[in-house]
This record gives sequence, C-alpha cells and structure tokens, in this order.
Amino acid sequence: MPILILGLLLFLGPHSIGMAARDWRAAQVAQFGVRPWKIGFAVVSAVGLVLIVVGFGAARARPVLLYAPPLALQHLNALFTLVAFVLIAASHARGSRIKAALGHPMLAGVAVWAFGHLLAAGMLADVVLFGPFLLWSVTDFLASRARDRAAGVTRPAGALGGDLRAIGVGVVAWAVFAFWLHRALIGVSPFA
Repeated sequence: MPILILGLLLFLGPHSIGMAARDWRAAQVAQFGVRPWKIGFAVVSAVGLVLIVVGFGAARARPVLLYAPPLALQHLNALFTLVAFVLIAASHARGSRIKAALGHPMLAGVAVWAFGHLLAAGMLADVVLFGPFLLWSVTDFLASRARDRAAGVTRPAGALGGDLRAIGVGVVAWAVFAFWLHRALIGVSPFA
C-alpha cells in the first residue's frame, strides 16, 4: 500500500499545483522556463503513474474487503465509465457543447470514473486508489470553474457535430477498453 500512496502523491501532487499554488507555479515557470517545467512535471507524473500501477497490483494481491457492493452497482459502473470516456473525449473535441457547458469535462470525467469505481469495488486498495482521484477531480473542477467565473472566461457555444465526435470517440474508446484492454491491463473483466 505504501507504493500506491507514494504514486498517488507523485501523480496527483503535480496535478494539484495549478489549483493550490498558482503563484508558486508561475514563479517556477518564470525561473526555469516552460519547457523544463513541463518536462519535470511529466517525469514526476509518469513515475507516479508507474508507482500507482505497481502499488495497486501489490495491494490487490493482499485483498482487504471494506464493503461488498451489489452486482447492480458493478453494472452501473459500466455506464459511469462510458459517461467518463465521453466526457474525456469532449475535453479534446473542437466545437463541443459538452465542453462549453462544463468548461473542464476531463475533470468531470475523472470524477465520474472514480465515483463509479467506488460504487462497484469495495476493497481497501480500490478505496485508496479511487477515493483520492474523486476528491482531487471534484476539488479541481470546482476550483477551475470558480477561477473561470472570476476571470470572465467564456467558451464558444459549440455545435451538435462536436458533441457527436466526442460521443463517437468516447463510445469506441470505452468499448475497446471495457471489452479487451481492462482485463489485459488490470486483470479484471468489467462484465464478469
């Protein structure tokens, strides 16, 4: 479990700097430059992600049951994850009304993904992994929306075409991950 927690700190820590220490971040970028900052950010985040994967695998090898969710919640998680994939795709889709409405659909997608997994999986390792992701994504989403309002940020209204692209890409990515990659990478079939 310590490896998983260290990985979460190394991954979510850098991703929280923009929310918690914007002035410090700006000072570091000014001192070292944008490129070195991005490289450092990427390296620390990548190390964190590797540690999350290794730590989660090790923690799952010693399962501790906290709660036993009903099977219906496991199936509901498939729907939550589908929505999450569409939201994440919308964060990259040009002209999406979803992006215009939410402002930060990737953060919303991570929140939906984490929440769905907390509903569906009741092991200690699951709570330690998905709980911090849910807390971080909701906090960052709310902070980002407040910062946008304070700065008077407006986004283009978007159109149906942007939404359809986001939905199409999200559904295809979800299907590939849910039916093939989740079992291969995580060792668990979402529909078992």
